[in-house]
Amino acid sequence: MNVGDRVRLLTGREEGIVTRLLDNDLVEVAIDNDFTIPVLRREVVVVAAEEQKAFGQSASAIAAEKKAASTGAANAAKAAKAASQNQAAAAKKPTGESPPPTAPVKAVPVQKGLYLALIHQSPELLALHLVNHTERDVLFTYGEETADKYRALSADRLPAKSASKPLGHWHLKDFDKWPAPVFQLLPHQVNDTTPYELLTKRLQFRAASFYTSRQPNVPVLQREAYLFQLDEKPAAPAVVAPDKLAETLQQQLSGNAPAKPAAMAPLPEPAKAITAPPHEVDLHLEALRPDAATEEPPLSNTAILKLQIDAFEDTLSRALATNMHEIVFIHGSGNGTLRKELHKLLSRNKDIKFFEDAQKEKFGYGATLVRLK
Repeated sequence: MNVGDRVRLLTGREEGIVTRLLDNDLVEVAIDNDFTIPVLRREVVVVAAEEQKAFGQSASAIAAEKKAASTGAANAAKAAKAASQNQAAAAKKPTGESPPPTAPVKAVPVQKGLYLALIHQSPELLALHLVNHTERDVLFTYGEETADKYRALSADRLPAKSASKPLGHWHLKDFDKWPAPVFQLLPHQVNDTTPYELLTKRLQFRAASFYTSRQPNVPVLQREAYLFQLDEKPAAPAVVAPDKLAETLQQQLSGNAPAKPAAMAPLPEPAKAITAPPHEVDLHLEALRPDAATEEPPLSNTAILKLQIDAFEDTLSRALATNMHEIVFIHGSGNGTLRKELHKLLSRNKDIKFFEDAQKEKFGYGATLVRLK
């Protein structure tokens, strides 16, 4: 099982993509490309291409096609309406007038080199690819650095004019928590007379530069992506002409050289006080989002489950930070999906002393008591 494999949960009909290998027994799976959950390896099975050929498309693929078809029909209707309106407007114009020409959008040419490309798998999920837009093969390693801790994830040989398989999947909502990708790159060409140097590149993303790096059609992949060059050479230092060197030194020694503006460090934001959550926390949708019943379109089951788990994790972290001894999560009985996910997360948390069904005479099996260390 590798990152990027499409898998199906053995305990349900959900399908997803493996976005991360957490350890030998645990993987992270993105359900519907927008909601990631940790799952035991033994609880998922890889969906093989032969299976789809033999039994047809999966339910999720069929639903996606129906949605695309309905969207296409709606877009076609809008286009026909716009065309009729344009024709009517043109009929009202004097014969001598013509619409102003529109300038075509030109893609910025990308020079040869090695690039990291982040491609949308969905509006929120990005896949990381290494792009070799050169005439040489490249040996590479890829790892991630978080809080000064490095973790090696993959190594391979990438032929010329090709792109790697997905090296990882990241969510835009977690942009501030993204690790720093670290690449080691060694170009290689048989019978070449020049040895190449090993290049180590570490990237740190900033929102201001990240969103301006979007390219409509990146090389090799031929898709829209956020593109970052890995073998970019540093800018050469400024050179002072020999006839100006003495004058420049004299200005610096006499103190008449133009002063550089002092860089001012931004003031640190005041820390926000953490408030303790209530002893009983209701995770039902109507308690978390009272206006959800009137939303259009209505939330999907996956989106509802994600909202409930996010509220659970936020409440549990605040309970631990404020040294609470115990807390009750009201999740309802229903089909047991939310209860199962909560118990799975609680069983992996080292700060939990134990958990059990809370007050069966009051909640039945619809609430869980968590005792904190």
